[in-house]
Amino acid sequence: MGERAVRFSPNGGADYVDVCPLCADTAVEYGWIREGAPTTPTVPTQRRRRGRGILATILGTQPRTAEAIIASEPILRRLSDRELAIVETADIFNASQYRRTIGGIGKSLGSPRVSIVVLSGVNAESVVTVAWDISWYQYRVSLDSDHPVRLEERGHDPAELEGAFTDWNAHMEDDGRVVPDIARL
Repeated sequence: MGERAVRFSPNGGADYVDVCPLCADTAVEYGWIREGAPTTPTVPTQRRRRGRGILATILGTQPRTAEAIIASEPILRRLSDRELAIVETADIFNASQYRRTIGGIGKSLGSPRVSIVVLSGVNAESVVTVAWDISWYQYRVSLDSDHPVRLEERGHDPAELEGAFTDWNAHMEDDGRVVPDIARL
């Protein structure tokens, strides 16, 4: 009673929930959208799968893939478990709404430095760091979560980053996709 609540939409729809000011940061971390905040249209991650029509069945046409693969050239060796985790992290990040965010910032600030770090521990989590000369963003990618990607931290000076997160082992394409730099042979 008497507390000023902030309204958030947990699913990005028309349903709103009152959140206390102390919990507002947590709601943002979980990807909830504040009432009145500007939003950009997002493409749903799961597109509706349609059955093959009679013409496709007769002609034997193959369905098209919705998204290009991460590696533009074939990798001619077996990837280690760490490299597989980095590729999977990049794939999950590229399917999130944050890909558009960093892609838009990249259009203004130029090409960033990108790092993907797989964290040790029981939970399968990784950190994607995207840094320009005047700002940086860190995203936590949790494979076993309902919201697998969330904004962890951000700042203005890349010197604030811990050394473990500045091993620049990926790059950003023009469309905002994060692509790991993995040796092909």
